[in-house]
Amino acid sequence: MAVLNVNGKAVEYTADPETPLLWVLREQLGLTGTKYACGIAQCGSCTVHIDGAPVRSCSVPVNTVGTQKVVTIEALAENGVLTKIQKAWVELDVPQCGYCQSGMVMAATALLTAKPNPTDADIDEAMTNICRCGTYQQVRAAIHAAAKV
Repeated sequence: MAVLNVNGKAVEYTADPETPLLWVLREQLGLTGTKYACGIAQCGSCTVHIDGAPVRSCSVPVNTVGTQKVVTIEALAENGVLTKIQKAWVELDVPQCGYCQSGMVMAATALLTAKPNPTDADIDEAMTNICRCGTYQQVRAAIHAAAKV
């Protein structure tokens, strides 16, 4: 059995070393907030944080994670209290279908951690996630709203 540090806890898993982190999170740990979409690290639906950096978990072999800290969408809200990004997402009604939104929230959270008052150019550079519903303007507005909090 191998061990990962996920959402602040040491968790055991059994998987082929080359299995993408995404599948260990979803299928073995039951953390289904991290979504599968493209499988080639292009869309961003599977974004998690590894040691604070946004990473597309569909392209990360689980054996490369080691002791790094993995954080999924399930761990952002502490004790049921939404983060400022999550609150802005709700207040500005960002999601339409919602499928890409956990990855978007994870990417936006990492952006605000790195740049607490991002410009539109910063947002464009950091938010490379794909939204088939086209909520990009709402995403931008929510990031700016959260930055003001």
